[in-house]
Amino acid sequence: MVEYHPRAHAVATVHTPVRDQESRRAWPLIPLLLALLALVDLREEFLLLTDHFTFTSLVFLVRVHPLAVAVLILFPSLWKRYR
Repeated sequence: MVEYHPRAHAVATVHTPVRDQESRRAWPLIPLLLALLALVDLREEFLLLTDHFTFTSLVFLVRVHPLAVAVLILFPSLWKRYR
């Protein structure tokens, strides 16, 4: 005969959200890695902009590297999400 222990079930239910929070905290490097890769992708464009700034080169940067620009713009939101 199997005995029913209500405490054992309650303990398992309590630990489930804690594991979810720990798994979110285990990956705070994802936003940092994305931002680092975006900066590496835009490195040459930033050097050109610092050497001689024009609005045409700024528009070119956004049009040619939209994903990197989006990652840098959304970085604060990503950082809050993964912390």
